[in-house]
Amino acid sequence: MSQEGAERDWYNLEPSEVISSLNSRSQGLSQKKAQKRLAQFGPNELAKKEKISAWVIFLEQFKSFLIIILLVAVVLSAALGEVVDAILIGVIVVFACGLGFIQEYRAEQAIEALKKMAAPVASVIRDGEEREIASRELVPGDIILLRTGNRIPADARLIEAVNLKTDEAPLTGESVPVEKISDPLEGKVDLGDSRNMVFMGTAAVYGRAKAIVTATGMSTEFGKIAGMLQEVKSERTPLQVNLDRMGRWIGIAALILCFVLAGIGVMRGHEILEMLIWGVALAVAAVPEALPAVVVISLALGVRRMVKHHALMRRLPAVETLGCTTFICSDKTGTLTQDQMTVRRIYVDGKLIDVTGVGYEPKGEFYLNGTAFAPGQDPALQKLLDIGVLCTDTSLASVDDTWGIKGDPTEGALVVAAAKAGVWQKELNSQLPRIGEIPFSSETKRMTTIHQTPQGKIAYSKGAPEVILSSCKHIYSNGQERELTNEDRDNVLSVAQGMAGDALRVLGMAYKRLPDTAGTTDAIEQDMVFLGLAGMIDPPREEVKEAVRLCEQAGIKSVMITGDHKLTAIAIAKELGLIKEGIALSGAELNKLSDEELEDVIENIEVYARVSPAHKLRVVETLAKKGHVVAMTGDGVNDAPALKKADIGVAMGITGTDVTKEAADMVLTDDNFASIVAAVEEGRGIFGNIKKYLMYLLSSNIGEILLMSVAILFGPLIGLPYGAIPLVAIQILFVNLVTDGLPALALSIDPADPDIMEQKPRPRGQGVFTKPVVILMIIGGIWSCLVNLGIFKWALDVGRGMIEAQCFCFLTLIIIQFFKAYNFRSDRKSILEIGLFKNKWLNLAVFSQVILMFVIVYLPFLQEPFHTFPLSAFDWAIVILLAGTIFPVLEVSKVIIRWQGRERLTQITSK
Repeated sequence: MSQEGAERDWYNLEPSEVISSLNSRSQGLSQKKAQKRLAQFGPNELAKKEKISAWVIFLEQFKSFLIIILLVAVVLSAALGEVVDAILIGVIVVFACGLGFIQEYRAEQAIEALKKMAAPVASVIRDGEEREIASRELVPGDIILLRTGNRIPADARLIEAVNLKTDEAPLTGESVPVEKISDPLEGKVDLGDSRNMVFMGTAAVYGRAKAIVTATGMSTEFGKIAGMLQEVKSERTPLQVNLDRMGRWIGIAALILCFVLAGIGVMRGHEILEMLIWGVALAVAAVPEALPAVVVISLALGVRRMVKHHALMRRLPAVETLGCTTFICSDKTGTLTQDQMTVRRIYVDGKLIDVTGVGYEPKGEFYLNGTAFAPGQDPALQKLLDIGVLCTDTSLASVDDTWGIKGDPTEGALVVAAAKAGVWQKELNSQLPRIGEIPFSSETKRMTTIHQTPQGKIAYSKGAPEVILSSCKHIYSNGQERELTNEDRDNVLSVAQGMAGDALRVLGMAYKRLPDTAGTTDAIEQDMVFLGLAGMIDPPREEVKEAVRLCEQAGIKSVMITGDHKLTAIAIAKELGLIKEGIALSGAELNKLSDEELEDVIENIEVYARVSPAHKLRVVETLAKKGHVVAMTGDGVNDAPALKKADIGVAMGITGTDVTKEAADMVLTDDNFASIVAAVEEGRGIFGNIKKYLMYLLSSNIGEILLMSVAILFGPLIGLPYGAIPLVAIQILFVNLVTDGLPALALSIDPADPDIMEQKPRPRGQGVFTKPVVILMIIGGIWSCLVNLGIFKWALDVGRGMIEAQCFCFLTLIIIQFFKAYNFRSDRKSILEIGLFKNKWLNLAVFSQVILMFVIVYLPFLQEPFHTFPLSAFDWAIVILLAGTIFPVLEVSKVIIRWQGRERLTQITSK
């Protein structure tokens, strides 16, 4: 026998056929046979994948090309005596790699969390006797016993089921307990509809059962999820890809160019050691060594801000990824909805009454034809609410100012509805004590309780509308009981169908006065008086509708993907504004689509219902193929593989399982979909700040390299003395320290653009260097080169000498880069429009660096090594005026770029 429990359709077979197919018997396996099967199939536990050692994870952090370049810079700087630079760069490398190591080391805990959800012990029949064994010892063919409160230890086919209900929300997303049966099912059935099967990791919340194990360990539905988690590889974020590519390009280009220039300098008469030091200095200046630190600091500060918005990040780069998300695939139960069943509509005495309020908090009003009224004034409504409170085993309580229920969510909704009308369960139970009951069963689909009242014994019943209606001969109407006519029946069933069409779960209510002598069960539940209907639903979160609208405004499409029924999913989606003209598909319909067909329509699908974990994973993968950056939200175990595969996985912190949290990139501590909107804004702001930093830094580097390249390659052609170099090594390193230091870090915490949530997400392949950004960087670099060459040549031409000429060039370059720091606070808007001095940290950074600049200019013992001299007021005026020309040049360039962009947009829309 092979373990094929996850493959065969056990639900189609009679219990006796299942027992026979698994070579078992009703008295259970013998201990000897069980031991053989344990050796054959292995223990009933989730397999561990081979762990990656901490050292391997740590060394992986050094694969970035930029990190490698920085390590080379550390070695060269130290070898050439530039100890301070070597230490600074080394600290940056360790900081960036260490943080990456910590994040990745924590990221692979999902399988351990899954194992904790498996039941530790199981009740099993072996050799005809009931015994308790470790669940890991279960094998296919074992007969297990299930009781209320038990966690299901393995996948199994029910042989007997007595009022069994199981909570399958962690596995399927089903929002209410599932009623189980033992009869065979016909045809192909989805996981969520396998009513004669129970699954590992779910729990029995009501009733009892006997079942035969069909699959254990990795062959269970839980095991499949564990396998998918092991196979799914976390995708690198767009930011990581872009920065690595950019670092490789910059590093190679800078190294080649700098050492070519150093070689030419040697050929033109400079000392080899001098030019080697100069080449290393220029290379260090050209490579953005502060980039890893700026990225980490930007992300870390963003994470701190996000905590205030109830979003906890598990992986730093995921913050930026959320900012360019184009699709959010959201689970319904507990994410878009309250995960708290709520009565929405009541039909009683021929009237449809709307009930407000959501969740288990007993606050809400009753409306008839749009007008609020006091429920106590309506005797029929009062009777119906009394039945909802009395005919239930569920209670309502407030713990730490939070309302919750203990028991069945559907019954809880009725208790809460009554409390909204001032009918409290404890008081009513004491006034009308229960003296008997007929429990709910999947066969009768109803529950009846008998109470002692001042008027005598009364039976109260609730259940499926058609079942309750069939047991009634009278109806309560206009304050009295009268005969129930066929027209009445048709009206009630029509109203029930209308409620079901709005995705409401509908219950019928009835009562009967009983004689003092107790009758049979059948007699009690016959000739009853029909009272009314209650329709309930797991309602949407109030704030989600606005969050969905904001996402749509930001160019992000929100999609519902749930294990719940299609009708329910569509109703909730319509209420939230998720579904407009798009498509709603069930898991069965999704199975019928080929990969190519799914790719053709996936961008128009807005609701997925009755889906399995494999479906969710397929949706995420198909969207990724179409070039979308996908975020997946969820709280159940069934969401974990898709969360891990998605560009960013978002788990629910309160209702989410440990498995989901471990697989996710971000955890919402308030389980609120609306918190994602704040996270999206934060992510966009972080990427914007990284872009500002890179524009500023690379434009400065372009200016420095152009300055040195033109001077060395074409110096004599433009009138410079043979071998003249505008900057010496220590000046290059100081410029690098001043501009790559505090001003660059200040840009990493710059306030975001005011219209950031009105911009569309950037495409997956689009990095920092868009055409406008590149144009601005090149213009800034070229203008910086021209200004610095000009002042260097002017100083030499007027006889100021080489050292003073280098000092003029040195100071002008520094001040130009200070101006650039303000210019590059936006690549689209004028700095005057967004506020010149709005970034207080940039103001302080520039001020501190100006002080440092004055120190090396006016302290005598620093003048010789830095090639500076004390400038006069006239000298400073020339330096500041020439450096300041960069400001209008870049601002005018922005205006031209914006104008050209509008022209192109006009041409496109007019075609």
